[in-house]
Amino acid sequence: MIKKIIFAFSFLMVISISAQKKDDTQAVTEAAEKLRLAMVNGEKTELESLILPELTYGHSGGHIDDAKEFVEKLVSKKSDFVTIEITDQKVQIVGNTAIVRHHFYATTADMGKAPGDVTLDILLVWVKAKKDWKLLARQAVKAK
Repeated sequence: MIKKIIFAFSFLMVISISAQKKDDTQAVTEAAEKLRLAMVNGEKTELESLILPELTYGHSGGHIDDAKEFVEKLVSKKSDFVTIEITDQKVQIVGNTAIVRHHFYATTADMGKAPGDVTLDILLVWVKAKKDWKLLARQAVKAK
């Protein structure tokens, strides 16, 4: 009888953990989509709600923004994304951390520059803070 109870309890734990990972994967996917939209719209409040103050945001050219620079560049249109398309997104949950990789294609209209196209591969690191997922790190590399 005890073996049956232990087996049943173990089975329920596995199902519960699996369901939690699916819920977290969906929540991270939704947070990444909110970030994409906020980057296009340059909405300060929305951008700030999605990131941690410790954000490190790496550009493909090597420059690294902190949280304040990241938000200010988008709000001021110094970095102006007209469109952003994300494809081939993969989400991996490890505890309270999520690793997201995707292909990023954007059209830009950065202040003082000619319109352009950007094709990158992106790594995002999200951390679960209370019940929400917040962006801690981002690194871009030129797509091959």
